[in-house]
Amino acid sequence: MSLLRVAAAQGPAVPGDLAANARTGADLVARAGGAGARVVVLPEAYLTGYDLDVFAGALPDLADHLGPALDPLREAARAAGAHVVAGTALDRRGRATLSSVLVRPDGEVSVPYDKQHLDGAERPYFVPGDHGTTVEVEGVGLGLSICYDGCFPEHAASAARTGAAGYLASAAYFSGGEHRRDLYYAARALENGMYVVLAGLTGRTGGRALSGGSAVYDPEGRVLDRLGTETGVVVADLDTDLVAATRAQHTMVADHRASLGPRRHV
Repeated sequence: MSLLRVAAAQGPAVPGDLAANARTGADLVARAGGAGARVVVLPEAYLTGYDLDVFAGALPDLADHLGPALDPLREAARAAGAHVVAGTALDRRGRATLSSVLVRPDGEVSVPYDKQHLDGAERPYFVPGDHGTTVEVEGVGLGLSICYDGCFPEHAASAARTGAAGYLASAAYFSGGEHRRDLYYAARALENGMYVVLAGLTGRTGGRALSGGSAVYDPEGRVLDRLGTETGVVVADLDTDLVAATRAQHTMVADHRASLGPRRHV
C-alpha cells in the first residue's frame, strides 16, 4: 500500500501583497505539515489575491516569485518536508496568466502550470495555458488544476489517463456557488477513480464573499473532510491501492474512447 498524506488549506488573501500572503500561506503549510501532510494545496491566486484591481495592474513576474518574498513559504515547505502548490497571478514577460506555483521540500520554486480555462471576468486580463501538468510526489502523480478547469470533465480525465492518482485544485468560488463547486469536484473524483484535493479562497473581493469549501474527496467522490469559510486546513491520506481497486471495479478510465465518431441527426 502506498499512502501519501495531502492537505487543502484556505484563508483570505491580501490584494496585491505577495510577501504578506506568502507569510500567511507559510502558517497554513506549517499547520498541515504538523499533521503530517506531504502535499499542501493553497487557493487560486492566493499569493496575489483574487482581485480585479490587482489583475488590471502590474503583476509580479517570475523573478518576484523566485525572490525573497516567497522565503517564508520555502522555509515552511522545508520544515514540513512538503510540496506546496499555491495559486498566483503572474506576468510572464507581458503575457499574464493565472498560475500554480510549486514549492518543493528543498525550497526550489517553479511555476509549472497556467490555468487553461478562463472564467468570464478573467478573460480581459489573462491568456489561457497551453498544456496540462502532473507533479510527481513520492512516486504518485498529481494533476494540477485551477478553479474553472475543474468544470470540464476532460481536464481531470486527461490527468487520470496519463497516470495521475490525484487532482490538486486551487479555486476561488463566490458565495452562492457552493452547490456547483461541491458537485464538480465530487464528479471529477468519481469519473476518474481519483482523489481530489480542493483548496478554496475565503474572505471578500470586489464587495463579494468567497466561499472557501476546501475538501478532500476519495476515488468515489465521497468527502473525507471539508471546511466552511473558516481559515484552516483539511488533511487526508491518498491511498494508491484504493485508486487501483476503484479503477479495477469501475473502469471508466480504461474504457475511455478517444473518439465517438461523427454525430448523426435523425
